[in-house]
Amino acid sequence: MRRGLTLALATIVACAQPATAPTAISTATDAQSTRPVAPTPAPTPTPTPSPRIGPAVVENVQLIASGLEAPWSVALAPDGRLFVTERPGRVRIVRLGAGGGLEAKPWATLPARANPDAERGLLGIALDPDFARTGFVYLYYSYAAPGGATLNRLVRMRDTNGSGTGETILLDNIPGSSNHDGGRIAFGPDGKLYVATGDGEQQARAQDRGSLGGKILRLEKDGSVPTDNPFPGSPVFSLGHRNVQGLAFQPDSGVLYATEHGPSGFFPACCQDEVNRIEAGANYGWPIVTGKPGDQRFRDPIAWSGNFDTWAPSGAAFATRPGPLRGSFLFATLRGQHLHRIVFTPDGRGVAFEERLLVDQYGRLRDVYEISTGEFLVLTSNRDGRGRPAADDDRILLVTLR
Repeated sequence: MRRGLTLALATIVACAQPATAPTAISTATDAQSTRPVAPTPAPTPTPTPSPRIGPAVVENVQLIASGLEAPWSVALAPDGRLFVTERPGRVRIVRLGAGGGLEAKPWATLPARANPDAERGLLGIALDPDFARTGFVYLYYSYAAPGGATLNRLVRMRDTNGSGTGETILLDNIPGSSNHDGGRIAFGPDGKLYVATGDGEQQARAQDRGSLGGKILRLEKDGSVPTDNPFPGSPVFSLGHRNVQGLAFQPDSGVLYATEHGPSGFFPACCQDEVNRIEAGANYGWPIVTGKPGDQRFRDPIAWSGNFDTWAPSGAAFATRPGPLRGSFLFATLRGQHLHRIVFTPDGRGVAFEERLLVDQYGRLRDVYEISTGEFLVLTSNRDGRGRPAADDDRILLVTLR
C-alpha cells in the first residue's frame, strides 16, 4: 500500500500539476504512530452509475504532514509543492513524495490578525492557473486597521526562488470581525477569481449591495471587476450570505457550489448550515430568511443541516477524476467532525444521496482538496482554539476513496 502511494505521489510531482473501511492510518515515516480507523460495511460490488448513489469506501488514510498550527487552505503547484496557509499568518510548503515533508522555513509571513477561539487570520489561498509561468499566489487575510477594527484583504504575491515576494493588494477593506470573515478563494473554469466573504458579524451587510461583506465576489486576476458581472461595476456575484467557507465548481457544468454557516445560538436561532448552488446575481436570503422557507425572493439551499444539527461546513471539493465517485461533492466540517459527501440529482438542484465519512476520527476538519491521483488531502483544525488537539495536530491527511 505504501509503495503504491509513494508512486502516486511521485506521479503528482512528475505530472506538475458514511461507509468507511480502512484498516489504519498509514504514516509518512516509520517514526510516526498509527491511528486505528474503525471499519464499516463496504458498498455492494455491483456496477454503479457515476457518481455512485450509495456509500463510498475509505480505503486508506495516510499522514502527510503534522505539527501545523490551524491550517486553513491548501493549493498544489505544478512542481509538486503543496502551499498551506496557517491562520497566524504563515504560508508553509509541504513536499509530496519520497523525501518530502513540511519545510521549516515559511514561504511567506503576512501581518494577519489571528487569535484562538476566533475565525480571522490568514485564510484562503489560490494559485494562478498559469502559475508555472507567472508564479502568482493569491491570499486572503484579516488585519488590524487603524482604530482597531478588523478588515480583510485579497493580495497577490510572487514565488521567487522558493519564497513569497512583492505583496500587491488587489482588494481591500473587506468587512471583518473576530468571526464571519469568509476567506475561501478559488479560480473558476472561466479564469475569474471567486472570493467568499462573511458578514463580519453585522448581518445587514449581506443584503447591502454596496458592501463587500456577506457576498461571493468575482474578479479578474488583477483585482479589477469583470465587465460581465451581474451588477455593472461591482465585484458582487451573489449576496445574502452569512459566512461562506467553501467554494467548488462542478466538473461538467462548471456551476459553482458553496458551503455556508447557518445562525449560531440556541434553537430556533441555530443550525441550518447550507450547501448552495450559486447563480449570478442571486440572493441567498441572509439574514431575512434561513433554511428552506420557499420564499421566491431568495434561493433556497440545495442541502442543509436542518433545524437541529450543525455541520459548521468549511472547504469543499468535487471529485473530478474518472471513477464511480466522479461528480461527488465533498466538504469538511468543523463542529460536525466529519467529511460530508453529497451526490446531487442530475439537474444539480437536489440531493440524491448523502453520507458522512471519517466521523469523529480526526476532530475538526477544515479543508478538502483533490489531487491528480483522485485522492483527497484533508486538513484538521484542532489547534484553532475550539478543538482538542492531539500531540501531532494539526495534520494533513491523504484520503483514498473508492
